[in-house]
Amino acid sequence: MKKYKRIFTIVIDSLGAGAMPDAAEYGDAGTDTLGHISQSVEDFNIPNLKKLGIANLHPLKQVKPAEKPLGYYTYLYEASTGKDTMTGHWEMMGLHITKPFKTFTETGFPKELIDELSSRTGRVIIGNKSASGTEILDELAEEEIATGHMIVYTSADSVLQICGNEETFGLEELYRCCEIAREITMKDEWKVGRVIARPYTGKKKGEFKRTSNRHDYALKPYGKTALDSLKAAGFDVISVGKIYDIFDSEGLTDSNKSKSSVHGMEQTIEIAKKDFKGLCFVNLVDFDALWGHRRNVQGYAQELEKFDVKLGELLGLLSKDDLLIITADHGNDPTHTGTDHTREKVPFLAYSPAMEGCGRLEDTDTFAIIGATIAENFGVSMPEGTIGKSVLKKIN
Repeated sequence: MKKYKRIFTIVIDSLGAGAMPDAAEYGDAGTDTLGHISQSVEDFNIPNLKKLGIANLHPLKQVKPAEKPLGYYTYLYEASTGKDTMTGHWEMMGLHITKPFKTFTETGFPKELIDELSSRTGRVIIGNKSASGTEILDELAEEEIATGHMIVYTSADSVLQICGNEETFGLEELYRCCEIAREITMKDEWKVGRVIARPYTGKKKGEFKRTSNRHDYALKPYGKTALDSLKAAGFDVISVGKIYDIFDSEGLTDSNKSKSSVHGMEQTIEIAKKDFKGLCFVNLVDFDALWGHRRNVQGYAQELEKFDVKLGELLGLLSKDDLLIITADHGNDPTHTGTDHTREKVPFLAYSPAMEGCGRLEDTDTFAIIGATIAENFGVSMPEGTIGKSVLKKIN
């Protein structure tokens, strides 16, 4: 059985591929992020994803199936409860999450939480509702700059977000307030997946722009993952993008912060030019943050086309000692109602220049085959209590 020196696992954040059997329980019946994007735009040019078998797996209006795909492909069904980023990624690496993270989308945060946060930070809190990052700045940033009040808001995700102008509020103060918020939201009744510092620049409406100095304060994974096993065995575990925040740095040996999804792919390409032994784990968040939540179908399609161009560059750098896995963590159908993630199965594409075969694999009932496959490849054991079975033999 072929073993690989390097594995690249790329998560196209939110690229779901059809409703899960229980999607109706989440209000997501009939959702299909990838399929509906294809149906809703005139042009959809993704030749490299086509080569890997994306259209063989999932029917696409503009993209014909490849006559002979380069790799293997299937659907992964989520075993865990929920449809958020952390749950999806943690499950990939072996954790089975049965209790969803708290969301406050409809109500905002409880008065008791807001009062404690205000008292401990010394700031009057404004906002406290679900909103997009750009909308909340247009509405309240001028007030924050003028008064020193603090914008707190949430979204469809399990998050508490705090805005701060880099010039008037200051990054250190923003981070201090977020650290306090993280401590407060460790209580079970308020436990959100992430507290996010959202710094911005600008002085008046129309000028406000969020910066790359965002910082996520995530919960630590509820148990050891495949990443911990790899690190303990001395392998490189390199993260790109949000992976560092999602796992709160656990199990990683090196991390790279991305400014965008295109930048994340550029970083991955540079890493592929280096010599290492282990895993490069990549999250490309713009698909979710910029296009899925904002229900922008055209933007999502164009982002996939940009990704495909960079994917072509990466494919040209892979050797027979490399394995590439492309997947997603949940759906975010831009044609669906609301702004929430959608409960969907996700694609799994696997390719190596060493592969002699190709084709459809059997659907699996958990994202955790990814971590299990990576662990088997590097000869390490998955931590006790994790789930998932390796498909390494099937993709050889």
